[in-house]
Amino acid sequence: MGEVVNMLRQELSITENIKLKRTRSKVQFALEAAIDRLLRIPKIPKNGLVVFAGEHDETGDTIVLVFSPPEQVSVFFYRTDKHFHTEFLESMVEESDVYGLVIVERDEATIGLLKGGAITVLDELEGYVPGKHSRGGWSQRRFERIIEEMVEEFYKKVGEKVSSYFIPLLEAGRLKGIIIGGPGYAKLDFAKGGYLDYRLRGLIVGSPLDVSSQGEPGLRELVEKAKEYIKETKYHKTKEILEEFKYHLAKDDGLAIYGETEIAESLKLGAVETLVVTEDYPRMAELKSLAESSGAKVVVVDEEFMEYEWIRKAFGGAVAILRYRVS
Repeated sequence: MGEVVNMLRQELSITENIKLKRTRSKVQFALEAAIDRLLRIPKIPKNGLVVFAGEHDETGDTIVLVFSPPEQVSVFFYRTDKHFHTEFLESMVEESDVYGLVIVERDEATIGLLKGGAITVLDELEGYVPGKHSRGGWSQRRFERIIEEMVEEFYKKVGEKVSSYFIPLLEAGRLKGIIIGGPGYAKLDFAKGGYLDYRLRGLIVGSPLDVSSQGEPGLRELVEKAKEYIKETKYHKTKEILEEFKYHLAKDDGLAIYGETEIAESLKLGAVETLVVTEDYPRMAELKSLAESSGAKVVVVDEEFMEYEWIRKAFGGAVAILRYRVS
């Protein structure tokens, strides 16, 4: 702690060299605030400390945050900049449990992740496998063997790629399961053929599922069809809540509301069962505070979630489901 405070004091001593008065004032405030807060802390917590201090360029609002993160800080990092550097902390607040997603055909594959409420494409692979040989006899049998060898090589390539993405998650204790799908028998051959690392085989969830397409649409279809296996994930819980909102909206029974004023008033009355907001909603903190004080459930929709744009564009980024109608 002493070394860090001394370093900040040295930084403060040279701020007089900053020519722009406004910039100099901001940097001095940030450094003085950081030093002041650190001197009040008698002992560094087990996971270390993070300090953010600064002044907003446009509004002039000041902010000073000092906290111990949920996981141990692995680096010492100091920077005076125009924005806060959060890159070392972002992995700490990611969804802890993730599911690996694999869609495989004889010559095409998609690898992805279901993480929280988001489906992410990690990789898309293509191989070349020719169609059936039209000639008969020895030539046809030889050609079929060549095709099967090409298919097997492609499966091996997919298995290697899957391992490169999923084993680090497994070793970090975050990979909860792997879901495999595809349009034909290829998914069964891949799942049972030993192409996956032995550490991943035991994580396959249920039986391989029929999926009609590749890419992001295929991954979404795969996740939907795997609902019975992973119904407790944030993705499916969020889908269910949004389906309920759509139901009440279509029924026009007064239990689906939107508009910041209407939602805030209903929260104050304790009438809101579930509040749904997009992750970038401007007044999220205010609505969440009202929700917590009234016992309402809060669901935050990630940018990657399929209905994110619909909620943001059609309703401004916030909707709610009521316990009872409010006149």
